[in-house]
Amino acid sequence: MSTETQKTFTGYQIFIISILAFLQFTVVLDFMVLSPLGAILLKELSISTVQFGLVVSAYAFSAGAAGLLAAGFADKFDRKKLLIFFYTGFVFGTLLCALAPDYNFLLMARIVTGIFGGVIGSISYAIVTDLFPIEKRGRVMGFVQMAFALSQVIGIPIGLYLANIWGWHSPFQMIVGLSTIVGIIIFFKMKPITAHLLIQKEGSAFQHLRAIIATPAYLRGFAATTLLATGGFMLMPFGSAYGVHNLGIPLEKLPLLYMITGICMLIFSPLIGSLSDKIGKYKMFIAGSAVTCLMTLIYCNLGITPLWIIIILNILLFVGITGRMISASALMTAVPDPRDRGGFMGVNASVQQIAGGIASLIAGMIVTETATGSLDNYPLLGNVVVGAVVVTVLLMYQIHRYVDAKTRASNPSAASV
Repeated sequence: MSTETQKTFTGYQIFIISILAFLQFTVVLDFMVLSPLGAILLKELSISTVQFGLVVSAYAFSAGAAGLLAAGFADKFDRKKLLIFFYTGFVFGTLLCALAPDYNFLLMARIVTGIFGGVIGSISYAIVTDLFPIEKRGRVMGFVQMAFALSQVIGIPIGLYLANIWGWHSPFQMIVGLSTIVGIIIFFKMKPITAHLLIQKEGSAFQHLRAIIATPAYLRGFAATTLLATGGFMLMPFGSAYGVHNLGIPLEKLPLLYMITGICMLIFSPLIGSLSDKIGKYKMFIAGSAVTCLMTLIYCNLGITPLWIIIILNILLFVGITGRMISASALMTAVPDPRDRGGFMGVNASVQQIAGGIASLIAGMIVTETATGSLDNYPLLGNVVVGAVVVTVLLMYQIHRYVDAKTRASNPSAASV
């Protein structure tokens, strides 16, 4: 990390940011690797686009259900212990994917992985909220969100390379190995995180969950998250198949596309996070949404296109998506009260996963595969994504006003978030 970051954060905080980024890297890679493997799995397992969409959705739906069940308990345990428990389950689920002999087993393995993996992000965000003030969370989220870029620079290219040589199981085997190392480091190096346990109300886990769901401000956050998930879950599952069959990208060139895009995101992610702290999270969200809409409309209406143009467009698209995700994540961490952070993040993650699962299913119904392997109706898919982005901007404005008022109430001299 830069000298400026070292001056801003303590040594232990830098460790927390780093380990959470690597942890998110393994979880994100486990999900994102399915997209570039899509072109291989459609052929190897002889499945349709609807069946492939179901594989993606299975993870999302099981993650959503698990998040709801865990939300009531999320604030009643040491966050470190909770993180280790769910991360262990995630590694086991990924191991099942690495051993899957057929489509049905893979579908079951994705459900198991989702049950555990879908909760990890909410625990990580609760840890960030516990350990970092709102003024620094944009930068923290910028570094943590580098996991997405890192998965593209290192994970996906290596995963595709391994898949082309040893088969589609090998990327999951790689993730199991990396995750085991990360889990051991967390077990021995992370300190317990228990401050939230001192301010808990009496009552059962169900009562805690019911109180969270009944809070109007939280419901607005969940509504925004519902649409926030739509874009990525609709575009990513069929990205590789669209690139290969519609845009004319050779299958062996896909790793290059993901790698170059990822390198650029490694640079842009911390810059976006820092900028969101300086100009305001909502302003950054608007800018990211505008870029996302424009690039989506262009990208989804392309025909056979030179690779260098596709790389430029893909980078710009991911800049927009990353700008939205970092700013929205940082803004959303300020919504819950301290005693509700874990539960709120758990429900929020569940809503995101379930909405994403529905979006993947809808995408599988909108997009159809022709006899030549090309995908039809991709422009329509892009229009749906843009519509969701526009509505999300309006919903996030309500979140911005709430967080801004809440921040000023606790600190009248605070700048707008």
